[in-house]
Amino acid sequence: MKPLFTIGYENATTQATLDALQQAKVDLVIDVRAVSSSRRPGFSKRQLAAGLDERAIGYLHLRALGAPKEGRLAARSGKRDELFRIYEQHLATPQAREELDALTSLAASGRRLCLLCYERDPEGCHRRRIAELVHERAGLEIEHLFCAPV
Repeated sequence: MKPLFTIGYENATTQATLDALQQAKVDLVIDVRAVSSSRRPGFSKRQLAAGLDERAIGYLHLRALGAPKEGRLAARSGKRDELFRIYEQHLATPQAREELDALTSLAASGRRLCLLCYERDPEGCHRRRIAELVHERAGLEIEHLFCAPV
């Protein structure tokens, strides 16, 4: 069974993140951030896509799978239950359902995918819920990647 990877770049360098993705033989990074800009050097959409491209790893931004602002605020405050309550409501939107369907199709294609978001700990990040749904739909095993912290 192929894995579905997830990774968070909190406290990691771009180099460490790209190394972890390459070592896992990831084919395509799925950016599941609602906002693809970052204060962290190398993690804004264009910079990240360029760094991935240099390593022959594809990039796709599925913005509608990102946590809405209220959910991000709850996560920053350590309110995981609130984050996941808000995120479940968000997943019912047409845009999120459409992108989840697209992600499920990609997962079924056999490519080695990795969901990317900011939070290091997948237990406090919405990408965990996305991975669970893809697991239920496509049967992929979930494997969380971790970068060496700065």
